[in-house]
Amino acid sequence: MRSLLLFLLLAGSSTLFAGEFAILASGARLYVDRHEADAAKVRLYHGTGLVELDASAVKGFEPDDAAPPATAPAPVAAPAQVVPAVAAVASPRELADLAADKYGLPRTLVRGVMAAESGFQQGAVSRKGAIGLMQLMPETARDLGVDPNDPTQNVDGGARYLRDLLLKYDGGLRHALAAYNAGPGAVNKYNGVPPYAETVNYIGRIERKLKQEEAEAGR
Repeated sequence: MRSLLLFLLLAGSSTLFAGEFAILASGARLYVDRHEADAAKVRLYHGTGLVELDASAVKGFEPDDAAPPATAPAPVAAPAQVVPAVAAVASPRELADLAADKYGLPRTLVRGVMAAESGFQQGAVSRKGAIGLMQLMPETARDLGVDPNDPTQNVDGGARYLRDLLLKYDGGLRHALAAYNAGPGAVNKYNGVPPYAETVNYIGRIERKLKQEEAEAGR
């Protein structure tokens, strides 16, 4: 932590790298195209997506050994050579873990919601119009300021929405999951989990997954 902050302060208000591995405080190691950082925040770029983390959530960065060595700048008169960037595509589970770490949620919870919502399918679209890995409704995505068709933004927005629901219901997981599935209006109407079969089954699937993960972790 101290070494990362010292590095950021010495490097100035912004740093920029390409082709590297971000080493998270949780121990995760994620390949990214590049990052930008200042003393408070670190921004990780995945293709066209962007995730912003607190500086304390990132331990440091390791260069990608496969990246070509930097070449000297070409003379001003010479035409610039444009090399197309290769987008780093994170898996749905990696995106879930990254978003969980960012918003202080259990990784198993975000993965469980993603599994229940889309089965980890990036192109999933429900009959009601919910989009992507975290099945965001267009109006919810608009309120969150994310593009639901971009996997990174979709997962980041879904995890942030889940975090906000947990705060809204004072940490009540069943209430938060019910609101994620059926909407806060339904939870308010019934003052708890609405008696919808889909919602009850949805909560049950996630709770069973969490218990299974806890049991395996305790072995």
